Amino acid sequence: MPIKKHKYAFAIHGGAGTISRKSMSKWKELAYREALHRAVSIGSTILEKGGRAIDAVVESVKEMEDTALFNAGKGSVFSYKGEHEMDASIMDGKTLQAGAAAAVTLIKNPILLAREIMNNSRHVILSGDDAKEFAIERGVEMKDSEYFFDEYRFRQWQKAKERGRIMLDHDEDDKGPKDEKYGTVGAVALDKRGNLAAATSTGGVVNKRYGRIGDSPIPGAGTYANNQSCAVSCTGQGEFFIRLSVAHEISSLLRYGNMSLDQAVKKVINDELKKMGGRGGLIAVDKDGNISMRFNTKGMYRAGKKEGEEVIIGIYKNS
Repeated sequence: MPIKKHKYAFAIHGGAGTISRKSMSKWKELAYREALHRAVSIGSTILEKGGRAIDAVVESVKEMEDTALFNAGKGSVFSYKGEHEMDASIMDGKTLQAGAAAAVTLIKNPILLAREIMNNSRHVILSGDDAKEFAIERGVEMKDSEYFFDEYRFRQWQKAKERGRIMLDHDEDDKGPKDEKYGTVGAVALDKRGNLAAATSTGGVVNKRYGRIGDSPIPGAGTYANNQSCAVSCTGQGEFFIRLSVAHEISSLLRYGNMSLDQAVKKVINDELKKMGGRGGLIAVDKDGNISMRFNTKGMYRAGKKEGEEVIIGIYKNS
């Protein structure tokens, strides 16, 4: 029996939050749009050439981890201890295999460590120094702390320490939620073989303590992929996404609730999550190549590409 050919679909996000045109300079917006275009182009080119969904999401997230604009990899925020504690996860929709790294330091690309955990360990989640030991054994590239230092992030951390509070990425002052941005990055893909994959990476929240871990490295909460339904990557207030198992909830609504992808995403993001007081968004692609990129904040850095169609890039509610 011939293998059914699918049209590929790909989407990425660089975080959700209160992102307004009024507060965004022309040059900063251009930098974000160019970074999103590079990342979505890398993933979609892999898929265009017949590559695997799992490779497309990894390479695209890796690109965003290498871009200091996003709170992941090089651009990760400072923790209470003055370190960069990073989380990442990946999931293969064909096999339901998953790998995740939580609270790791000095790892240049946490998404590569997550893939190593998925492919070369018997576990799903490794954390802290032990995860770093595994990374060294597997030859995952590491960097010293200077690589992750960013003056803006440093000042942000100092401000958070002075106020004795936790801040979400680019939180600038005491005006509350309207200044919050959730800087997680992620990617979802459907390849030409009909396989789905998802990947997510983050530096967490500014000034976090006690080994706090959000939804990003938890399969089913911040990341999920299943060939029978969809692939999902989330960004937002991690504690709420964990409590709702948001990524898996989307999949379940498709499999058992007979909903379309966008109906499911809208229900979870604009109804269930919002009722709990949770803020954020997600990107998702289903087994038929439909893409949904929804958020209940003022904006979300995002981009998408379907086979035969132009790249779509958005930052604000209306692009």
